[in-house]
Amino acid sequence: MTTMNRRFVLASRPTGAPSEDNFRLDRVAVPELAPGQVLVRHHYLSLDPYMRGRMSDQKSYAPPQPLNEVMLGGTVGEVVASQAASFAVGDHVSGAGGWQEYSVVNAEVPGALRKIDTAQIPMAAYLGAVGMPGITAWIGLHLICEPKPGETLVVSAASGAVGSVVGQLAKARGCRVIGVAGGKDKCDYVTGELGFDACLDYKAVRDVEAFGAELRKAAPAGIDGYFENVGGMVLEAVMRQMNAFGRIAVCGMISSYNGTPQPIARPDLILTARLKIQGFIVSEHLPLWAAARTELAAGVAAGAIKYRETIADGLDRAPSAFLGLLQGKNFGKQLVKLV
Repeated sequence: MTTMNRRFVLASRPTGAPSEDNFRLDRVAVPELAPGQVLVRHHYLSLDPYMRGRMSDQKSYAPPQPLNEVMLGGTVGEVVASQAASFAVGDHVSGAGGWQEYSVVNAEVPGALRKIDTAQIPMAAYLGAVGMPGITAWIGLHLICEPKPGETLVVSAASGAVGSVVGQLAKARGCRVIGVAGGKDKCDYVTGELGFDACLDYKAVRDVEAFGAELRKAAPAGIDGYFENVGGMVLEAVMRQMNAFGRIAVCGMISSYNGTPQPIARPDLILTARLKIQGFIVSEHLPLWAAARTELAAGVAAGAIKYRETIADGLDRAPSAFLGLLQGKNFGKQLVKLV
């Protein structure tokens, strides 16, 4: 009996904010496996802000998402058929299967598929705290922010999949950590459950001056490191309070993903404070992934690294969940449950 696969493809490129009309749900037959291939039934799909950038055809660090092809995305699931000696039916795996229920993977390609141990770590965590978002947090923190005991670190999007891990890792290294999040509930989670020293609600202030005043109260000794996920007003306020030789890791700029430019009003501060501002892409640091994953997995298994998930039920919900993610409606890691 032929297995049918449901999948979302990118039907059109958005102008400004994306909509559900940019996606199309297709239904196609799963092809027969060739030698070296495996068939994976996805259990969870990861939705991440970087996908918005890939939907556009503007020059970027990675090629754009092709039209009429399956939307890219990280997945975890189970091998349900195998023609590869290295994978057996029943193996739990992580990969980049995209917005679809099944994927055929060439298991002989290095890194295309990785076995995961779900005995101590929930499968979904391999898309969050122990997956690409957690590894992104680890690499940006260590390579660029370079936290030292007693320093002050600010993290934007602090309740999200990346920011929440950044703050917990920095606290474990002896830093004072200030989060920035949207709404009282998220800020309460950041300080209460995640253990940040403070959290500022950017939605409760009207402009950069008001936000800067709150930031000065939370960081009276200035700021030594900043993990940037948002841009805009938060970046402006943080730059004005960076200490000499401060470090800023630029992970994301979600405030500008819909094409609205976000100029820096005070570039002179880069010179006067001798700031290091560096963007990074996690896939360009593959040699560090093993060390990052080892620490993150141990932390999650021991309960030392906490995380939260927002789960949409069923592939049909993927477009609306993705749009909600871009609007900050999710809490923690945004996933789609497919099984």
